Amino acid sequence: MCSPASLPLSLKLGYTQVMQIEKISDTFHHITFADGSEVFLIGTAHVSHNSVEEVAGVIEKETPDRICVELDSSRLSSKTKKKSWEDTDIRKVFKEGKGFLLLANTALASFQKKLGAQTGTNPGEELLGAVKLAEEKNIPISLCDRDIQTTFRRAWAKSSLWNKCKLLGTLISAAFSNEEISPEELEELKKQETLEGMLNEVAKELPSIKEVLIDERDTYLATKIYSAPGKKKVAVIGAGHTRGVLSTFEKLENGGSVKSVEELETVPKSKGGGKAAGYIIPTLIVLLLIIGIAMNGWDQGLRTFLYWVIVNAGGTLIASIIAAAHPLNIICCAVTAPFFALNPVLGVGMLGGILEATFRKPKVKDFETLNDDAMHLSGWYKNRILHCLLVFFLSSVGSMLGTFIAFPLLISRI
Repeated sequence: MCSPASLPLSLKLGYTQVMQIEKISDTFHHITFADGSEVFLIGTAHVSHNSVEEVAGVIEKETPDRICVELDSSRLSSKTKKKSWEDTDIRKVFKEGKGFLLLANTALASFQKKLGAQTGTNPGEELLGAVKLAEEKNIPISLCDRDIQTTFRRAWAKSSLWNKCKLLGTLISAAFSNEEISPEELEELKKQETLEGMLNEVAKELPSIKEVLIDERDTYLATKIYSAPGKKKVAVIGAGHTRGVLSTFEKLENGGSVKSVEELETVPKSKGGGKAAGYIIPTLIVLLLIIGIAMNGWDQGLRTFLYWVIVNAGGTLIASIIAAAHPLNIICCAVTAPFFALNPVLGVGMLGGILEATFRKPKVKDFETLNDDAMHLSGWYKNRILHCLLVFFLSSVGSMLGTFIAFPLLISRI
């Protein structure tokens, strides 16, 4: 069955040959393990109509006894079941400190939605098509991806502040980008050499993000597919995971070292150094104020403190106005910003998001049109969910800028 031009990946990777891998195309591999079980691995572009047809064709032809898909239960539920938005409380998201996670998730979903609109294919349609065929043919399904919230939380916990900002900036700019992609360009992105070049660029710019979103999920997907019951399986994954999944298959077959599923499902605790860093600026500001009072007296010290309050509150005030926050919310954010800035646990953005959701409570239609509205700047002001996120983000940025602007002013007044 193997073509002369296709060598087993095991030979290329230097492992003992215990399984055969036939490369049928850049997106389709047939793997035969030592015990005779088979996996037909399809790498897809999640907004490609060709991928939808390829997945359906392979399932029809091979009649597998199990279908594995790159989905977790929550993502499958969100794509197939009618949502009950009445029970969703956006304020809880901010209270739990997940505002930036939701912002990143929303921007990513919006970008995929935009690509899908350009290609005429809904994001993940090939995965849902595989699930639908499995149900029609009574073929067992295995959901092999890690929970999306766990993935985002691991990525967030492992990223520095600068990398978090770069990630958010990349996702938001992609969501608002007017650049279009043709079906031909999309198919080109599925080629292995193109994918490896893109992943190498991501690894250079955002190493921790690439590790969590790609490398860890390669291992997770491969382990789940490998351990799923069945002698003849069809597995549908994103094309960017193909190389890593094949490599992990080799390690699993040869008893190599692979991170366990349980380890990959654990969200790492924040490092002590990261927590300590959050106290540095507030501590320095308080020390500068105390030194100012000690050296120049109470009058000069109080003036210095007033400068701090005005600059920090001013940055937050301007940012909240740009975000078109509720008038009472603007006042509350501006007044409390200087004091929240001295507390590394709380943030004025959290307050702004909660108050905005209180003053302008989101409606069911805001949830239903979330991804569509996120594709346009005006949607972030019109949609109440997105508007809460916008107020949360801009008020946080305003307070941060105010802090950094005020810092040298405080030093100059000593």
